[in-house]
Amino acid sequence: MTDPGTLHAPPAARAVRATPAAAVIGAVALVELSSGITQGFLSPLLKGLTDTLRVTAADLNWISIANLLASVAFTPVLSRMGDLYGHRRILRWNLAIVLLGSVLVGLSRSFEVLLVGQILQGAFAGFFPLLVGILRNRNGDSESRRGISYMVAALVAGIAFGLVASGFVARSVDSPTAALWVPAAAVGLALAVTWPLLPESEARPGGRIDWAGGVLLSIGLVAVMLGLGMGGLPGWEWTSLRTLGCLVGGALVTALWVIVELRTAEPMIDVRMFRHRNVVTVSLVTLTFTFPMIGLQVANPVFLGTGPAEHGYGLGLDPFAIGLAMLPNMLALALGALAAPAVAAAISDRLTLCAGSLLMAAGYLVSLTWHGSMLPFLAGTAVAGLGAGFLQHSTRTLAVESVPHDRTSVGSGINELLINVGGSIGAAAVLTVFAARTPAGEALPELSAYTTSWTICVVISLVGAAIALCYRTAKHREARS
Repeated sequence: MTDPGTLHAPPAARAVRATPAAAVIGAVALVELSSGITQGFLSPLLKGLTDTLRVTAADLNWISIANLLASVAFTPVLSRMGDLYGHRRILRWNLAIVLLGSVLVGLSRSFEVLLVGQILQGAFAGFFPLLVGILRNRNGDSESRRGISYMVAALVAGIAFGLVASGFVARSVDSPTAALWVPAAAVGLALAVTWPLLPESEARPGGRIDWAGGVLLSIGLVAVMLGLGMGGLPGWEWTSLRTLGCLVGGALVTALWVIVELRTAEPMIDVRMFRHRNVVTVSLVTLTFTFPMIGLQVANPVFLGTGPAEHGYGLGLDPFAIGLAMLPNMLALALGALAAPAVAAAISDRLTLCAGSLLMAAGYLVSLTWHGSMLPFLAGTAVAGLGAGFLQHSTRTLAVESVPHDRTSVGSGINELLINVGGSIGAAAVLTVFAARTPAGEALPELSAYTTSWTICVVISLVGAAIALCYRTAKHREARS
């Protein structure tokens, strides 16, 4: 493990080109804006896709799962390549992969093609660690904290814009798939504008990619996530050979990955970091807050679009109204991310982590209790969003500050990886609940599928709050507060 005294040392060299700070921040924000649009554009369209693509609401959870599983595979490799070969260079390739996936999504007229496009779009998980690498090569930790808060805010703004833009296109254009082109336009613009603006990093540690570690980690995590996602569905009963094979086989491969990494001179991820209490605490909090945040990405929009007259529950909104209804959550999330540095300075990183989890639990409890009324339901999503904003910033910041400068992207990539793993588990859990509570021959589940999912999210958030209390704020941080 690296000597803690070296973790916050300034990099040996700065960016090659003296790009103005405002241009760098603008370019970074634009990339994260496109990432947010790519993540948020589909939510208002989900209810309509059940008819257009002839799938059930439970099937739609596979959009999130496929996207997140791809992110699990992309993130560690892209992050390590950024540290070794240059963050800007790898970011350009990263944007190109996401653009290709976005074009496939725009062209898709079947559920299978849509899933392939979503898999390629999953590479957006590499944006954040690569951008953090660019920022940290220019600034110290205090500046990086502010930069990360701007990045999270831009990401959330992109999600909000994607929600409204795709809903507006769906309402205004006759073609039921026209709005699927929204992310292609956003990512194409980001690639074109940022190409000449973002600086490259001169300081690179040298070394090689640990391909064996990257492949083993990807296979292990994807197998486990597949078993969780399919478990309980027809042909994938929890006791079936294929489900147990994925879960047990994935766990064994992941264990083999740990052994390989411990014996590798230049591992993809230094698993020795997880011997430290704070690293484990931040990692577990990341899992607990992304479980509900991403797990409900399909459930809540479908609930908003379901008509109470026809199904006995829901709020009966059209795609554009769904986009608007999800804005309170997005705006509160952005506010939480921007306020998090000041909150952490005032009450400590530990209490900020705990407060974020408690706010999420309170928000889901409000949605569970008053889901029949628009205003209380949206207020609940806003409270949950504020808590998620605290945690989005805090976990990402603390993950980056735990590693040396020459592994900045890897440190951020570990956190992004855990975000995707937690989200995958959450999406898989909601998929299982939805599949179990959807009557035969019906596309939409019973109301109990939603109430059960919200209840699970309350419990998971409370567990996250308890875990957050185990974090110990570093002495140099306490002295600065």
